[in-house]
Amino acid sequence: MSECCCLKEYEHESLLKWFGVYVLFAVVVTCAVLAAINIDIFEEKSCCGKVFWYVVIVAMPYIFVNLLYSLMQFKMKLANIFLKAALSCAISVALFRTIAELRPVSADDADIVVYALSMFIGIMLVRDISRNIPMALPNLVNRVLLVGNDGFMEKAKELVGLSNQRFQLAGAFSFPRRDESLPEQKSEDIFEVAKALKANKVVISLVERRGVFPLQEMLNCKLSGIEVLDAPSFFERITGKLLIEDINPSWFIFCHGFNITPGLLLVKRFLDVCCSLVGLALLAPFAPLLMLAIKLDSPGPILFRQTRVGRGDKPFVLYKLRTMRQDAEHGTGAVWAATADPRVTRLGRFLRASRIDEVPQLINVLQGKMSLVGPRPERPEFIDKLKKIIPYYSERHFVKPGVTGWAQVRYPYGASVEDALEKLRYDLYYIKNISILFDLRIILKTIGVVLLCKGSR
Repeated sequence: MSECCCLKEYEHESLLKWFGVYVLFAVVVTCAVLAAINIDIFEEKSCCGKVFWYVVIVAMPYIFVNLLYSLMQFKMKLANIFLKAALSCAISVALFRTIAELRPVSADDADIVVYALSMFIGIMLVRDISRNIPMALPNLVNRVLLVGNDGFMEKAKELVGLSNQRFQLAGAFSFPRRDESLPEQKSEDIFEVAKALKANKVVISLVERRGVFPLQEMLNCKLSGIEVLDAPSFFERITGKLLIEDINPSWFIFCHGFNITPGLLLVKRFLDVCCSLVGLALLAPFAPLLMLAIKLDSPGPILFRQTRVGRGDKPFVLYKLRTMRQDAEHGTGAVWAATADPRVTRLGRFLRASRIDEVPQLINVLQGKMSLVGPRPERPEFIDKLKKIIPYYSERHFVKPGVTGWAQVRYPYGASVEDALEKLRYDLYYIKNISILFDLRIILKTIGVVLLCKGSR
């Protein structure tokens, strides 16, 4: 068989969808080029026809070559990726010259095609390389040697498979427990095994380290440029959350992160105030309509006030637009919202799905009780219960709660202790890695979640 690896992701997509995505992207690139070089063809009667031909010249050759690669099952090595780009460019140039022979083209037309083709092929190159890093750039792949004697070994193998090709499993080294004899591979072999397998990371997870930890071998690895990670750090790097079960208090004290400095808090507060003022100003014209709609939909107040727990375990009053019946918790007390909760009003379903009900929390942000980004505030009734069951739950209250957060964009709505534990993993990861850039990333992801109406109940 020829050198091959079919475009795996396309095997599960319809050809029409695949074709449409490329064409749409080419249209966007072409329009961006037109705007950038300040050529306005949209006033011309034949503007649609011109854009059509630009897109055909730019996108169709790449689509054809991409389909050919898929059918021939070429391996996506770096040379083959560049060859695909070169073939696409050559066909595009030939197609443009053929059209130029059949009908007159201007210098502007040539400029548009050159710029759009360069941008389109450049972005496709980056995309192809990033999707095929193990074959295209094998030296950049993290090859992992697992060393351990506990249940995390199997979980780590699964994590490597879920790492989106960022990690490859180089091998596994079963390490004896204190009451077990050494296997044929001794602990002194770990460094040699790592070198033989060309591993650049060693992940170690032991049930008990005292008396059995291969200190000299791990030191040899570390000083030879092989990164040594414990199970929680490896889990965090792949999943974007913390492995709470395997973390002890000393890990929090000595690990890198949790740098909540006064300067960071000052910048964060400045952005919170500015964004909240802008958000409230933009939504103010629609406030009367929303207030009227809520009043007409069901009896009760427009604003919903509820006690939540904020920074330092201090309670505060959180504001939301009311989305449930006025007597939603009559006779039941505090309960989590359920899927298709019957207590939610007709308008409330839309407000929850679009997250418009959260807008009044910008007032809480201006008051200093909340931040734009942070762990979501919980109710005191739930907090008291969760503290007794989940370790380190109070640690999420060392920062202000947020209107959105890392857990909100990575995990669906939670309505159980298990969900609370999973969200805590993300919340502690956020606190550990807190930064302004991380906040901006979460805000961008939140926009995507809102547009797709994900995670609401």
